[in-house]
Amino acid sequence: MPYSIECVLECENHLGEGPIWDVEEGRLYWVDGTGRRVGKPAIWQYDPRNGHVRHWWLDRDVGAMALRRHGNAVLALDDGFYFFDFETGQIELIGLVDEAQPRTRLNDGKCDRRGRFFAGGMDDKEELKICGLWRLDPDLAITKIDGGIICSNGPCWSPDNKTFYFADTFQEELWAYDYDLDEGKASGRRLFASTKDDLGVADGSTVDAEGYLWNAQLISGDLVRYAPDGTVERRITMPVKNITSVIFGGDNLDEIYVTSMARVKHPAVHDLFAAEAKPQFGAGSLFRIRELGIRGLPEPRFAG
Repeated sequence: MPYSIECVLECENHLGEGPIWDVEEGRLYWVDGTGRRVGKPAIWQYDPRNGHVRHWWLDRDVGAMALRRHGNAVLALDDGFYFFDFETGQIELIGLVDEAQPRTRLNDGKCDRRGRFFAGGMDDKEELKICGLWRLDPDLAITKIDGGIICSNGPCWSPDNKTFYFADTFQEELWAYDYDLDEGKASGRRLFASTKDDLGVADGSTVDAEGYLWNAQLISGDLVRYAPDGTVERRITMPVKNITSVIFGGDNLDEIYVTSMARVKHPAVHDLFAAEAKPQFGAGSLFRIRELGIRGLPEPRFAG
């Protein structure tokens, strides 16, 4: 089936991440995780009806954001969870995590369908298995779900809420867990798919209404659709190499938005990233794919 890919915003995100389609507002939100390091805004909003863009500045790295049911947002910043007020731009601490690990920071995150916010850490040098996966409950309790992680990415759930998916980018694996929606517990971690034989590595993910997982691959620029058994159903090659995350949007949730990264300097000890003096043309832009004939699922809001 033919489809189209377009660049909807040349925003030059240093590290575009975590897109959220808000079905109530009909707008897209996302973050520039390390934008503040190069003088860029941290939080972005795009309205496709009129092309209007808003952004907010933070003096902190931001890993992920979730909208709250009664307005405003919750953030996974470098050292913990915070509330964010869109009107004032102020943050309010909820709780810190991994205080004994100064080289880790929270990275990707999403809410389950009971409104719990999950976010995992990453080693800023992308080397050691020293990070955890955390759950922030609506009552603001924080629970560690898993550990031994280098770089957390792609948390998402199957349509029946029985499977939780998660990627460790630099262990080059995507995992599946049995998920208890009533308790918010993930167990029985197992290999869902590996990127060891791919040109790229796994970054952000979402699951469509048919139960297939879509993953944005850094380095290769491939948007990969995995069947529920972990086999690759299709690959869509994007216009830039370092795509970072993916979400369904639009009035019918039948469009795909893809974020990307313009960052060229990496503190990593590995050599997976090619040495670059400047970003690839279009890197850091926001892209949209149309006419695939596939629909996504609404993104839940944080219940706290």
